[in-house]
Amino acid sequence: MPSTVMPTSSRGGGRPAPAAVHAVGLRKSYGDKTVLDGIDLHIPAGTVFALLGPNGAGKTTAVKILSTLITADGGRAQVAGHDLAAAPDGVRAAIGVTGQFSAVDGLITGEENMRLMADLHHLPAREGRRVTAELLERFDLADVADRPAQSYSGGMKRRLDIAMTLVGDPRIIFLDEPTTGLDPRSRHTMWQIIRELVTGGVTVFLTTQYLEEADELADRIAVLHDGRIAAEGTAGELKRLIPGGHVRLRFFDPAAYRSAAAALRGATRDDEELALQIPSDGSQRELRSLLDWLDSAGVEADELTVHTPDLDDVFFALTAGTDQPNQPNRPNRPNQKGTAR
Repeated sequence: MPSTVMPTSSRGGGRPAPAAVHAVGLRKSYGDKTVLDGIDLHIPAGTVFALLGPNGAGKTTAVKILSTLITADGGRAQVAGHDLAAAPDGVRAAIGVTGQFSAVDGLITGEENMRLMADLHHLPAREGRRVTAELLERFDLADVADRPAQSYSGGMKRRLDIAMTLVGDPRIIFLDEPTTGLDPRSRHTMWQIIRELVTGGVTVFLTTQYLEEADELADRIAVLHDGRIAAEGTAGELKRLIPGGHVRLRFFDPAAYRSAAAALRGATRDDEELALQIPSDGSQRELRSLLDWLDSAGVEADELTVHTPDLDDVFFALTAGTDQPNQPNRPNRPNQKGTAR
């Protein structure tokens, strides 16, 4: 069931924030395939909202509907206080959209791309030059502004793409998988840009294939599966939905392992690895109790690993049955919070 915790702004003191995006019962089908099956969204202003889901789950469809690029088959929505169906021009004036595929024209320079966007927003020439110069400087592109954009690296093109989105000074920005294909350094640069945007009062609607990215950036996260919101809440709330936290004790001395296994009858044994897995919420209280028991029993574990559920666990639990190739990117790392030796 989706989380029903009242959305609040992380920067406002706990009271419900005005909604930048509010949608009820959004539906969209393509032929016989239902892509969105009645989703509800409430995104407070000045926050980052992340929409997670496998490829083909409907994330981009949701972005296209909310940014007026396509119409929904059912439901209603307000974006920046404007009704999506009745006042689409008001919505468009308040938003910026950076899609999965770059809108940068590689044959012209970065500055020319920016000036073109300023013209599309009908900015006076002097204002267009000022905004262009400020944004190129802000996104660390001023030194390459006179180069053809096709010569830019992937990270530079993505920064230019977002800079172009900001020319119209939008209050809400839709970022559809903005860091896909970027190297780790460029991805972290993009994260910093997103944080700065939100600090400036912008609302960010983010779709991503990187679970770590949602955990790092989002005030609230929704998991989209089979056209519906499978769960929604803060990262912490979602992690608490999934059981499976445990402490793993590993021994080098077989005698110590056997002694601990005999005493900890509720532990899961791994005789080959000489390891015990003990259910735990990973709290300081439980860890202290376990360590006190080991001391009192004269048993010394050679390794202690604490595992608490993360967004990887949440995603795979909520989207069980989805084909593995369509899952979001999962870091190639052990799912653990720390190891003591």
